[in-house]
Amino acid sequence: MRNYTSLAAAGPPFFLSAWLLMVFAGATSHDTGVKPFGYMSSMVVTIGIWLVVAPAIGAATRKR
Repeated sequence: MRNYTSLAAAGPPFFLSAWLLMVFAGATSHDTGVKPFGYMSSMVVTIGIWLVVAPAIGAATRKR
């Protein structure tokens, strides 16, 4: 049961991090040369980042 509640607990941080990515990408678009993108594109990028970072964090925190 713990796995299901932890999955549901990851929802709000996911949406917040996607929104923050969209805001900061738009705010720094002139300086970085990146075109501003919408919330849906930001969610796709956030999913990609989470798929790369989550296993690394899980492997680093695994008890031996």
